[in-house]
Amino acid sequence: MKALYLRIYLTVVLVLAAFAFGSAWLFQHQIEQERGNADAAAGERLTAMALLIHRALPPASAPKEDQAASLREWGQRLRMAIALEDEQGRRIGASEAFLRREDEPGARRLNIDLEDGRSLTIIRQFRPPGSVGAGGGPAGERGQRPPQRRDETPLNVNPFGPRLGGEGLALLLVLLFLGVAAGAYPVVRRLTRRLEGLQRGVERFGEGNLSHRIDDDGKDEVARLAESFNRAAGQIEALVRSHQSLLANASHELRSPLARLKMAFSMIEDAPPAQRERLRREIETNIGELDALVEEVLLASRLEGGAGEPHKDPVDLLGVAAEEAAHLGAQLDVENGMADLRVMGEERLLRRALRNLLENARRYGGGEVMLQLHRSLREAQLRVCDRGPGVPPDMRERIFEPFFRLPGHAEQAGGVGLGLSLVKQIAARHRGSVHCESREGGGSCFVLTLPLA
Repeated sequence: MKALYLRIYLTVVLVLAAFAFGSAWLFQHQIEQERGNADAAAGERLTAMALLIHRALPPASAPKEDQAASLREWGQRLRMAIALEDEQGRRIGASEAFLRREDEPGARRLNIDLEDGRSLTIIRQFRPPGSVGAGGGPAGERGQRPPQRRDETPLNVNPFGPRLGGEGLALLLVLLFLGVAAGAYPVVRRLTRRLEGLQRGVERFGEGNLSHRIDDDGKDEVARLAESFNRAAGQIEALVRSHQSLLANASHELRSPLARLKMAFSMIEDAPPAQRERLRREIETNIGELDALVEEVLLASRLEGGAGEPHKDPVDLLGVAAEEAAHLGAQLDVENGMADLRVMGEERLLRRALRNLLENARRYGGGEVMLQLHRSLREAQLRVCDRGPGVPPDMRERIFEPFFRLPGHAEQAGGVGLGLSLVKQIAARHRGSVHCESREGGGSCFVLTLPLA
């Protein structure tokens, strides 16, 4: 059996059936035990009463008529069906109740031997269906309850009430079983139907429909599982789309330097010496561009894939900023009194992010590039400012997208459009952020914010 809902449903039904039958068996066992205790108590009471009657009767040597008359009198007083027999088992006398009931079906006789050789026979009360007698006994031949003495306590061995017998209890348990079984099926089926929907959603997503999502209505575990799947599916879709875009754009960017290389190699053999030297420099430039492109594509792919957390090492941003600013000829502006500026992360990646910002400012921002360092209570802020044409407000977010470049920039200064995208990924990897804003007096400022160690 492969259907999950059938296995769950049958498990519920079997557990319910075991509970019902176990309860019935325990109930029946309890009834029998109570009845046995009641019979034993009734027998003891009847034996004690028989001894009292024996003491009240005339002796065995008295005339049998006197013995019979006394027996009938005591039987009427005590409302008991009793009979007296001699040593040979011949009946001496019997009460009227005994004579009426000795031939009734189901009459239970209790024989008590007396000390003088005689014996008393008592017909014990029995319970016809639908009637209750005193002391747990019968109701009489007409189903009416006899008068109850003050010292008698009714015995009810059925905790479900006097009118619910074994058949009624069995019917009640069967109805309870059927009711719970019928009510459990739609609940179990609804649960497993949602699991089946989750399965179909996973299959559709696995077939390539990355935009497919699962209904996550509800507040139970299945809804939380669907919500987790949708969240993971969104992340996977974004990652796959990003990789597809990265691959497509990288393929497009590779065509230009490869085409220039192909042309240069085809012309270098027949070119004069002066032109041959220029072609060699062109080849070196294109190879460097290809190398930079491949390196940035690999780094972007590794960052987008989330290849583990960055190394949690303390990084001295002040020292890194001073080295990179000196290397690229940028001005360094540090707040007064700042002697230490440390963050936790991977120095190689942070150095790469800062270098990309400085190179981008030098390439597109004119001759003046300034690196400013600020420190707040919990954050370090690096501002790379230039005096270039600036970035239009509607493009200040898009410039951090892979391979996006402002119109005309590729023709003017080259580049592949991955530098700022890498800066954003590195900042996010270190729980930081980067944004672009305008600079007072013209130009742009790229602000990299990182949490302090």
